[in-house]
Amino acid sequence: MVHISPATALTALTAGDWRELERRHQDRADAATLGRRQRAGTVHTHPVDDFLFTYYPFRPGLLRRWHPGANVVLQGAATEERAGWKWYRSERDDLVVDHAFIEKNARSIRFIVTLLGRTAQRAGDFGCFGLHEWAMVYKQGEHRHESPLRLSQGDTDTVVESHRIACTHFDAFRFFTPAAVDLNSEQARPVLPSRENQPRLEQPGCLHAGMDVYKWAIKLGPLIPGDLLLDCFDLARDIRELDMQASPYDLSEWGYSPVAIETPTGKAEYVRRQRGFTERSNGLRARVIAAVGALPEPVLPAR
Repeated sequence: MVHISPATALTALTAGDWRELERRHQDRADAATLGRRQRAGTVHTHPVDDFLFTYYPFRPGLLRRWHPGANVVLQGAATEERAGWKWYRSERDDLVVDHAFIEKNARSIRFIVTLLGRTAQRAGDFGCFGLHEWAMVYKQGEHRHESPLRLSQGDTDTVVESHRIACTHFDAFRFFTPAAVDLNSEQARPVLPSRENQPRLEQPGCLHAGMDVYKWAIKLGPLIPGDLLLDCFDLARDIRELDMQASPYDLSEWGYSPVAIETPTGKAEYVRRQRGFTERSNGLRARVIAAVGALPEPVLPAR
C-alpha cells in the first residue's frame, strides 16, 4: 500500500493559464498526428509515423489529452469536460489529479521509475548498428514491412552473419527470425532478453529503449505534464526514422535515404545520431522520474 502524505505542496494555475497550455498542447499534438489521422481508413501505411501507433497501442486522441502533472490545481476546471475524466478530483471549483491513481498503479509506477533510472545509469552500447532490424528478416522469405529490401536476401543475410548481433531489448529481440536468435551475443549472458529482466539489461544507447520512454510516459497518465509527453513522442518519432533508415528496407519511395550500416561511413553516421538520441533519452528519463519523484517517497524504488 502506498500512503499519501496530506502535506504535499500544490501549485495553482489560473483558468487563463491552464487553458492556454492546453490549447498549445493540442495544437502541437494535432500537428504531430496529422498524417496518421489523414491516413485513417485508407490502405496506406507510413513506415515511420504509423509505427508509433501500431507498435504502441495509443491512439492520437490520447496523445492530444493534456495533463498538467501531479500536484497542480486547475482553477475553475470543475465545470469543464475534464472534470469527467478518470483520475481527477474536484476541490470546490477546481480540479487536481487524484492521488488514487498512485494507489491503484503503485506497482507499475515503481517498475517504470526503476527501469528508467537503471537504464540511464548504464553506459551506452554503440556497437549494435541497428542490426536488430536485419535479424528480423534473416533467412526469411516474407518480411514484416511492405517495403522491399535494398539488398538481395542473400546479401542481407551476409550482413547479419558478418557482424556481431548484440540486442539487449526484449521487444526487438522477440521479433528475431528463428535462425537469428542464436546469433545474438546476448545469448552468452546467463539470461536472454525478456520482460522480467528488462531492468537488468536495458541500456541508453538502444534505440528501442529510447523510443520506449514515450511508452512509459504515456502509461504514467495524468502524472506526466503534456509538454513532457510530447517531447517523449517527438524523440520516439525521430528515433524511428533512424531505425528504418538503418534497416535493410528500401524506403526511397517515402523520401528516406539509407544509413548503410554495412559500410564504415554508415556505421559512423549511425553512431553519431545514436549518441545524440542517448543524450536526449536520458534527459527525458530524468524528467519523467522527476515528475513522479514530486510525489510521496513510498512510490519510489528503494535505492
